[in-house]
Amino acid sequence: MPAMKQWFALSAIGRDRPGIVADLSQLIYECDCNLEDSSMTVLGTEFAVLLLLSGQGEDVRERLAAACKRLEWEKRLTVFFRPLESDPAGVPRETDHARYVLHATGLDKAGIVARVSRCLADHGISIRQMETQSRPEPESGAPFYTMRIEMDVPGGVDEGLLRERLDAIGRELYVDVAVERSR
Repeated sequence: MPAMKQWFALSAIGRDRPGIVADLSQLIYECDCNLEDSSMTVLGTEFAVLLLLSGQGEDVRERLAAACKRLEWEKRLTVFFRPLESDPAGVPRETDHARYVLHATGLDKAGIVARVSRCLADHGISIRQMETQSRPEPESGAPFYTMRIEMDVPGGVDEGLLRERLDAIGRELYVDVAVERSR
C-alpha cells in the first residue's frame, strides 16, 4: 500500500543572488517531493519565496527538516517549513464571493496597509495577493506609495458601505483608494 501524500508549506528568505530557486528546487527534488505551487519576489535586497510541496513516505518530514537546516547553514537562507493538516487542493474554496482589486496611491505614510487591511478584515474579505511599493517621486523625491490588493469579497458584503469606509480612510491618510471588480 503506497504511503499517503503529505503536504508542506515552506518559506525562505535571504539576500538576493543567482541560484536561490535552484537551491530550493534541488532540496525539494532530493527529498523526493513535488513543488505544487509557488510565489517568489525580491523585497529590497532580499529574495523571499513561499512554496507548497507534497511528498510521500514516513520519513519525508525528517528529510525536509534535515535538508532545510543544511540549506540554512550552507547558503545563508532562513528557511521554515511546516506540515499542512490536509490536502490544500481538496479543501473547497468559498464560492459565494467575487474577486475585486483595490488600488491605493499617495504619499507614503505609516498606517496605510494597517488601516486598509483592517477595514477589509472587518468586512470578512480575504486578501489573496498584495503588492506594495514605496519609491521617490521623480520631481520632488518625496516617497510615493502604491498598493494593489486582489481580494475575495463575500456575497453578503454591502459594497456601498465598504467603498464609503475605504474612501474615509483615503481622505484621512490623503491616499486615493479605488476598488473595481476583477474580470
